[in-house]
Amino acid sequence: MRRPRRLSHDQQILFYALLGGTPAVIAAMYWLWFSDAPPDAKTQWTLTLLIIGFWLSYAASVQMRVIRPLQTIANLLSALREGDFSIRARRAQRDEPLGDVHAEINFLGNVLQAQRFGALEATALLRTVMEEIDVAVFAFDSQETLRLVNRSGQELLAAPAEHILGHSAEELGLKEWLEGEDTRVLPNVKFPGGTGRWGMRRTSFREGGRSHTLVVVADLSVPLREEELKAWQRLVRVLGHELNNSLAPIKSIAGSLGAMLKRGQRAPDWEDDMRSGLEIIESRAEGLSRFMQAYARLAKLPQPTLAPVEIAPLIRRAAALETRLAITVAGGPDLTTQVDAAQIEQVLINLFKNAVDAALDNHGGVRVSWQQQGATLEVHIEDDGHGLANTANLFVPFFTTKPSGSGIGLLLCRQIAENHGGSLSLKNREGVPGCLATLRLPV
Repeated sequence: MRRPRRLSHDQQILFYALLGGTPAVIAAMYWLWFSDAPPDAKTQWTLTLLIIGFWLSYAASVQMRVIRPLQTIANLLSALREGDFSIRARRAQRDEPLGDVHAEINFLGNVLQAQRFGALEATALLRTVMEEIDVAVFAFDSQETLRLVNRSGQELLAAPAEHILGHSAEELGLKEWLEGEDTRVLPNVKFPGGTGRWGMRRTSFREGGRSHTLVVVADLSVPLREEELKAWQRLVRVLGHELNNSLAPIKSIAGSLGAMLKRGQRAPDWEDDMRSGLEIIESRAEGLSRFMQAYARLAKLPQPTLAPVEIAPLIRRAAALETRLAITVAGGPDLTTQVDAAQIEQVLINLFKNAVDAALDNHGGVRVSWQQQGATLEVHIEDDGHGLANTANLFVPFFTTKPSGSGIGLLLCRQIAENHGGSLSLKNREGVPGCLATLRLPV
């Protein structure tokens, strides 16, 4: 059975307008036809047609008065939907309901227009930045099709955008970028636009509800060469300083001893001078040998072998190895983490040794505690020494303020901590003398 067709909105308005005027029309018709002194037939029919015409005209006028504002509102909303924000409604007064609607539509148009201008400016800025940065930017859709590339990316592939957009990553030879680790170095990779060492970073984003992949590729050759040059300069400066400190006295004393042996008449105590000079040469040669051994130890630091280790026994065992001063173990939570026990124990021994050296000079003590901060273990070692006089050179290779120090202890400790994914920092304690060393390791 077919359902009866419903009247449209404008038909319903016309129906209710006609219905509203029906009582008046019926009353007029009754008076016209059934009154005590009815007019003649011609007049009756004329008045009847006039009444019916006025009734229909009034209903149609009511319909238009209701529909026209709604049509205007619909046209304004349609313009907003299509992105035309220049059209505004007239008579947007706040003293009537229809005026309130028009005013709100005008306000919405102003807001959308401002947002469009802001989005256009932001998009223009983003495009300008992408074109000017010296890293290659590629965007792939969920089907691994290239959808966006900047100027550096075009230069890297030696192809304009119109020739590579719409092609798959496999067709462009970039399939491996979308697989494996998100951040990695691409050593000695050859591209049509250049060769070198490249750093790649991959992330994902969503556009239009669909997943996309953003790949950023940067040439690491220049910054790596600059850092390598700086490292060589620092190394040569340090090595040259240490070698000159040892070779200069050796050369001077060796020359003096040679001149002594060439003399025809030698002093009675020449053998003592010879023996003293040779001892100095031996001492300086031994110091130079220790220096080279320390450098080799730093250069050949092995990667840590991770295994589950209980932190509390490890710290207590390292503290017990220091016999010159009893270290106060304040304690901390019972934690087990993945570390190389031998390397971390060596770090703790070095830190305890430095803390005790400082505390003995000032007749103070040393304390150690540990705590967990999120996913990080923090080991705090504080002493009551004089504090750090120069914090800028703490981790400079072979820099030391101790007469018998090698200058690599703290550097070696920091390197071990960083190889574990952690860090090492030293600073003066606040308000009181002494130093605080903080070893951070991932839990």
